Amino acid sequence: MNNRLHRSVNVYFVAPFLIWVIVGGILLMTLSKATLFFGINGHYSHFADVFMFYVTWFGQAEIIIPFLLFLMVFRKFRNWGYFITALLCNIIPFFIQQGLKYWLNEPRPRTLYRGMPGMHFLPEWPELFSSSFPSGHTVGAFSFFCLLSLLLDARYRIFGLLFFVLALFVAYSRIYLTAHFFNDVYFASIIGTVSTTLIYAFMEKRTTSFNRK
Repeated sequence: MNNRLHRSVNVYFVAPFLIWVIVGGILLMTLSKATLFFGINGHYSHFADVFMFYVTWFGQAEIIIPFLLFLMVFRKFRNWGYFITALLCNIIPFFIQQGLKYWLNEPRPRTLYRGMPGMHFLPEWPELFSSSFPSGHTVGAFSFFCLLSLLLDARYRIFGLLFFVLALFVAYSRIYLTAHFFNDVYFASIIGTVSTTLIYAFMEKRTTSFNRK
């Protein structure tokens, strides 16, 4: 692995992500869609209701875009290399997941399990019924936090682990809030992480100002 590619991977984010891919893949192969969904949605509490409702916002553009623009306050990120990279890391995963959503148009849990006992749903949660696969919030969260982990200086790269945990919380919240199935968030996390890593590596190779100190 050359030095440039090494800078395009944060091991503290990638290592737990690879564990998640393996464990999540095993769960998908061994458990049914209903078991995975109700195993998360069916275990709830008042605290989790509030926490999951707000943590899911980390996968929305209303949080992601202002935060990435705010980083340009710092001189290190006040250049076209960062701006274009951040832009592409949002636009490309967005179009991938939107294309898959409207091509496949998979039903959401609220449609598939309508009327079934055991579903936990609160009136203040958005009612979503179609275009389930993949989860847009999960794509956004994994793209966002993967990019942040790559932007960290070497001495702070351990915070990539925290960013991975936050991204995983967003994925979990989408199932908890009855918005998605496990496979929706599983494949969305792969789309977000892989696309962002490739875009970052591609852009880093083509700009000298991106990591200029």
